[in-house]
Amino acid sequence: MQIQFLDASASPAARLVARLVNQDAVPADLEPMLAEAAKIARFSGKSGQTFEGFVERNGKVVRVALAGIGASDAQDRMAAIEKAGAALVAKYLTSGETTLTFDLTGAGLSAEEAAGALLGAELRSWRHDAYRTKLTDDKKPSLREIFVMGAPEGTTKQWGSAQAVAAGVALTRELVTEPANAIYPETFVARCRERMEGTGLNIRVLDETEMAALGMGSLLGVARGSARPPRLLVLEWNGGAKGTKPVAFVGKGVTFDTGGISLKPPAGMEDMKWDMGGAGAVAGAMLTLALRKAKANVVGLCGLVENMPDGDAQRPGDVVTSLSGQTIEVINTDAEGRLVLCDVLTWVQREYAPVKIVDLATLTGAIIASLAHEYAGMFSNNDDLAASLAAAGEATGDRLWRFPMGPVYDKQLESAIADMKNVGSRFGGSITAAQFLKRFIENDTPWAHLDIAGTVWADKPGATWDKGATGFGVRLLDRFVRDTLES
Repeated sequence: MQIQFLDASASPAARLVARLVNQDAVPADLEPMLAEAAKIARFSGKSGQTFEGFVERNGKVVRVALAGIGASDAQDRMAAIEKAGAALVAKYLTSGETTLTFDLTGAGLSAEEAAGALLGAELRSWRHDAYRTKLTDDKKPSLREIFVMGAPEGTTKQWGSAQAVAAGVALTRELVTEPANAIYPETFVARCRERMEGTGLNIRVLDETEMAALGMGSLLGVARGSARPPRLLVLEWNGGAKGTKPVAFVGKGVTFDTGGISLKPPAGMEDMKWDMGGAGAVAGAMLTLALRKAKANVVGLCGLVENMPDGDAQRPGDVVTSLSGQTIEVINTDAEGRLVLCDVLTWVQREYAPVKIVDLATLTGAIIASLAHEYAGMFSNNDDLAASLAAAGEATGDRLWRFPMGPVYDKQLESAIADMKNVGSRFGGSITAAQFLKRFIENDTPWAHLDIAGTVWADKPGATWDKGATGFGVRLLDRFVRDTLES
């Protein structure tokens, strides 16, 4: 979507004009007939309300859309504004209209809020139609440009930052949406290189030979059954003080998960193309940080494998040796994400000595049973880190709910022949998965594990996304950096 700001003297002959309306404050300059029609339709500017009417202006018919943004002092004000911008784009994306003029005059928005409305519009405009060859014209996106009138001073600067967020979310959605025959470890890396060229990100890639030499037996065990070789993608952003140790973001990147020898049921297995949602979120967040030139040092890591069941695949009962030296009895090859993450967690601590670590993974179905698709689960060894992440989640809508941890859960991971099993019982599965990962955190480094299995994909439209990939995690990580490293 192209977004263009107009100066005060510009007055385009707009056919479609949108206004954002505060609750119980329908603009006084609306034509009386339009204001009366809105009243009859019970439009009062409440958050989530929209209204459309037609008026004559300068001898031409103009389509006027109103979107409610709720009370000016509402706690969720920014979310309501983003939702309004998104709702307008959703309404007109395939309407046949090619341009939409946002008239922000008199809306009483700050520059940040105005940029928020545009961010909602930009996020909701995202679609992935690369494989659709038979879309009828009435289902093809027609809306291509948004003009902005009456924007408060400073909006352009705020939009520059918000636009970087939108670009990161778009990359994440693209990676998560693409089928597994298009995105696998090698092409995930290639796609990131393509999108990140010229941004200032330093990209490192470890191949299978390098990982084997290091001793990443746990990650490589998962990859054994696939013809697609694994990769470890490392994205470095050095925008902070020279010599300052970075914060690390680690993403699970299982580009397709059959379950391996512990094969998943066929129904719904196609969804497992998005089992790399954690890696997708890390890639998108790193792109955002680079595009907005974040004043922070951050390293993002994506452990990329495909979990397949061929004749060389690891079996239930196999024992692997992780990079940390700890041995793992693989009870269930479908609990593979933690086997990937544990080696990446060890490597990043040895290579970068990060001051904090946040990992993101579509790790367990148990988290969906607990939280449905409304929150991601959070597990942490550090209260301050958990509080900062929770606050970032509330601010962005990428919401988190913290779960308990503790040695009481460790008994489930005891193995008769190795240092640990990779799964416990079916009870508390998300917690025991986090307990497994915690065993690979050294020197009490502040660490948080985010189980995002229920939030990376949506079967129905949300406030700022259509059905499909949500881009969950990008805004969360970006806001966390803003609040804790740049403030």
